[in-house]
Amino acid sequence: MKIVITGGLGFIGRSLAAPLLALGHELLLIDSLSAQIHGELPATSAPPGARVVRLDVRDLAAHAELLEGSDAVFHLAAETGTAQSMYRIAHYVGVNEGGTAALLEAIAHCARRPRRVILASSRSVYGEGAYVHAQSPGEIVQPPPRRRADLDARIWEPLDAGGQPLRAVPTPETLAFAPGSVYAATKASQELLLNAAAGALGFQSTVFRFQNVYGEGQSLQNPYTGIISIFFNRARQGLDIPVYEDGLESRDFVHVTDVVAALVAALDAELPQGEVINLGSGLPTPVRELAAALVKAAGFAVPIRVTGQYRLGDIRHCYADLTRARRWLGYRPQVALDDGLRRFCTWAAGQAVHEDRSSIAAAELRAKGLSN
Repeated sequence: MKIVITGGLGFIGRSLAAPLLALGHELLLIDSLSAQIHGELPATSAPPGARVVRLDVRDLAAHAELLEGSDAVFHLAAETGTAQSMYRIAHYVGVNEGGTAALLEAIAHCARRPRRVILASSRSVYGEGAYVHAQSPGEIVQPPPRRRADLDARIWEPLDAGGQPLRAVPTPETLAFAPGSVYAATKASQELLLNAAAGALGFQSTVFRFQNVYGEGQSLQNPYTGIISIFFNRARQGLDIPVYEDGLESRDFVHVTDVVAALVAALDAELPQGEVINLGSGLPTPVRELAAALVKAAGFAVPIRVTGQYRLGDIRHCYADLTRARRWLGYRPQVALDDGLRRFCTWAAGQAVHEDRSSIAAAELRAKGLSN
C-alpha cells in the first residue's frame, strides 16, 4: 500500500513506520518537526525507505498531491499537552481541529482519494470516564469535571450529584463526550470532523482512543506531556519526582509496541464505518506507584514527593474497556508495565540529557491560575 502518516516523525509515527516498511508498504511521513517535541535543531533523517516532507499539517489543504493515490492515512499530528491547552487555546484548536480540517480538504481535492483514514484520538474525550456508585454498583455514572473548590479542599475523588463516592470502572466507547480540557475538546472535534466528511469523500474512517502511550522513542524534552519521560528526565539529574494530588490518581499506561500492533492490524481489518476503539492496557496504575516502579527500573535514588498540588483539566481516573479492540483486532496487550519501563529506561539512559523544564511549565500554570 501507499501510506501517509501525519506526525510521522513523532513518537508513535516513527514507531509505526518501522513495521509498515518491513511489510513492504510505501511510506510518506509528514511532520512539522515542532521545536517543543523535537528540539530547536531537530533531526530530519527519515527511517530508511520512507520519504519525509516537512510541513505543518495546517498547510496540508494546499498540498493534495501528497495524498493523491494513497491507500491509507494515519492522522497522528496533534498537540497533546492537557495542561498547556488550557492557556494556548487558539494554538491547540488551530493544530488539532484546523489541521484535521486541512487534511480533509486535501482529500477532497484528490482525484484518487485514500480508501481509509485512521485517527489517533484520546481517552481524554471521556472526561472523568466511567464510574459506578461505590456502595451500590449498577448503572454507569459519568461525573462532571472536578471543581476547583473540591480540589482546594483536597477532595480528590469524583462524587455524584448528591455528594456520594464513586468507583472507577473500565470506560467503554459508548460513553458520551465529556471533555474537561481544551485538548480533550479538540480531540472530540477531530473525531466529529473525520466522521462527518468520511461518507461524502468516500473513505473508511476509524478512530482509536489512546490511553497513556509510553515507550522507547518518546520525547525526553517536552515538559508538557509524557509523564514517564518527564519523571525520568528529572530523576536522571538527581531531582525529585513531584506527584500531584495524593498520588493515588491513576492512568492506563500502554506500551507503544502494543498500540502500533493494533494500528497495523487495522489496515486489513473489516471494521464498521466510523468505528471507535479504545487502546490501552486495560489496567489502572496509581501515579505514585508508577513513579516508584520507574525509579526502580532505572536504578535511580531520588525521592518521590507527593505535593498535594493539582492542575485544572486533569482527570482522576480513566482506564480502557478493551472489548471492541479484542473483538475487531484480536488485541491483547503484550508488554507488562514493569517490562515496558525497563525497556524505556534502557533506551532513555543512552539519550542526551535535557534541561528539566517541567518546573517552568508548572510555574506557567500557577501564574495563569490553572494550578495551585
